[in-house]
Amino acid sequence: MTIKSLTEFLKTVPEGPKRDRMVEVLDWVTATYPELERRIAWNTPMFTHHGTFIVGFSAAKMHMSVSPEKATMDHFEEYMEKRGTDRTAMLARQPWSKPFDYELLTEFIDYQIESKKNVTSFWRP
Repeated sequence: MTIKSLTEFLKTVPEGPKRDRMVEVLDWVTATYPELERRIAWNTPMFTHHGTFIVGFSAAKMHMSVSPEKATMDHFEEYMEKRGTDRTAMLARQPWSKPFDYELLTEFIDYQIESKKNVTSFWRP
């Protein structure tokens, strides 16, 4: 099934605290970064700036994933290590059972916007 809207995506997240958290975080990004465009691609919500990818989100059983690009994950590797952020090479896991790390998300988004200000492709070259 191809997800084409936020409503369709949210139906994939269990009702209750998990869905509420997802909506809260997406709304926070929209309110904090009004210059970003929210869209659905690859069946998940993401935000872009001047046509280039900034950050994406997905939901799993135990966590919400926040996905900037690998270059950004690499840039913040030590920062995330100090914060005890559970992560892979491509995403930071935000456990449903803990408060959401808005400071980390802010760092990701600010870095992505600044470091991609002259990028004209969707992904980093």
